[in-house]
Amino acid sequence: MEQQQQLRRGLKARHMMMISLGGSIGTGLFLASGGAISTAGPGGALLAYLLIGIMVYFLMTSLGEMATYLPVPGSFSTYATRFVDPSFGFAIGWNYWYNWAITIAAELSAATLIMKYWFPDSSSLLWSGLFLAIMLAFNLLSVRGFGESEYWFAMIKIATVIIFIVIGILMIVGIWNGEARGFSQFTAGDAPFPGGFLTILGVFMAAGFSFQGTELLGIAAGESEDPRRNVPRAIRSVFWRILLFYVLAIAVIGLLIPFNDPNIANSDISQSPFTVIFEKAGLSIAASVMNAVILTSVLSAGNSGMYASARMIWVLAKEGKAPKFLAKLDSRGIPVAAVLVTAAVGLLSFFASFYGDGQVYLWLLNASGMSGFIAWLGIAISHYRFRRAFVAQGRSVSELPYRSLWFPFGTILAASMCILVIAGQAIGAFSDGSIDWKYLMASYIGIPLFLVFWLGYKFKHRTKVWSLKEVDLSTEH
Repeated sequence: MEQQQQLRRGLKARHMMMISLGGSIGTGLFLASGGAISTAGPGGALLAYLLIGIMVYFLMTSLGEMATYLPVPGSFSTYATRFVDPSFGFAIGWNYWYNWAITIAAELSAATLIMKYWFPDSSSLLWSGLFLAIMLAFNLLSVRGFGESEYWFAMIKIATVIIFIVIGILMIVGIWNGEARGFSQFTAGDAPFPGGFLTILGVFMAAGFSFQGTELLGIAAGESEDPRRNVPRAIRSVFWRILLFYVLAIAVIGLLIPFNDPNIANSDISQSPFTVIFEKAGLSIAASVMNAVILTSVLSAGNSGMYASARMIWVLAKEGKAPKFLAKLDSRGIPVAAVLVTAAVGLLSFFASFYGDGQVYLWLLNASGMSGFIAWLGIAISHYRFRRAFVAQGRSVSELPYRSLWFPFGTILAASMCILVIAGQAIGAFSDGSIDWKYLMASYIGIPLFLVFWLGYKFKHRTKVWSLKEVDLSTEH
């Protein structure tokens, strides 16, 4: 039966819009932004987030072009397989699954830290298990149930960021609390660029992690009721989201909190910059409310991660690139086995109970961040090949239901920035004249995993890069 073979298109336009608006708002913005400012200064962090935002915008328009033309649940893997090389698609698919499966563990680790704001002596194991069960429940509902949960999660996050920015601006100009703060914190001491270019490059990974989730739209397109209409509408909102939610929020934090403030400089990420600023505004109750909001955003990011990674491994199983039992759907069109296997990886967060919450979170963030950039690089490469093949086969770009911005410049720029950030991540391992091998391994663990999948599949199946004339441009799934 059809319902047992295909996912159901149950995501409405408003679901797609809110997944697009809220999908990437999580611990990266609410928590990791403080560490970015502490490392690179307010100006350095703002520049890093702005540049990453530009890169992500071009990536989203590239993804939007492919997703409206061929809306499939395993979009990145399918596009890489069709437009580049089957082995490249295999590696991209498994890399993306690993990326979000690890992100689930990272979000759960963050959730335990937030709960310890209220219950400092509680067990990390208890909170990790509870929140993993909640995420699992949301993902075992119908796809429309998932869409509704993300819709309301996103509403809470978006409202919080807007309130934060408004109160922050009122504090900066002196309307709130009667003391104009202006640009004094932004320019005090060595600010706004205390460490120069290298520290800015060093926080690119944290900024990139903050934006991970924007590409969820490509996965969700496969279950959208009308992808050719809904995906472009959601894509068009990306630029304004980047400008409002990230650049403005980082600017407000940098203008109100000194970059060397111990509240954001230490490893205790349970003290969010958002919470610190609400406390500065005299809203002591709001600080607890803010932590509750951060908790919902953590659950939302983990929820989205479980959805995306389960769909990816389901597609890989359908294509014979993962165990067959993962390709099964229940009567409601839910890939239950894929969801359960993905959730099991979330158990990695339980190590937080034994190795210290903050350190485990940072390791998971770094490992996931690298895989995210590899996935983004795969999107850029796939789109470049797709557009070139489209023209090489005598097709007109006017046939495309949605066209990316400034091709090929935008696509090449995004790919180049991904490579720069991947290479530049090593900077953090070289400090005080020594090499932090643990940091280096955690940061780059995604690359050897990707190469093993790519080259292993290529060697076994003798695949080759498609010529432009051979690329499969059919719209059949």
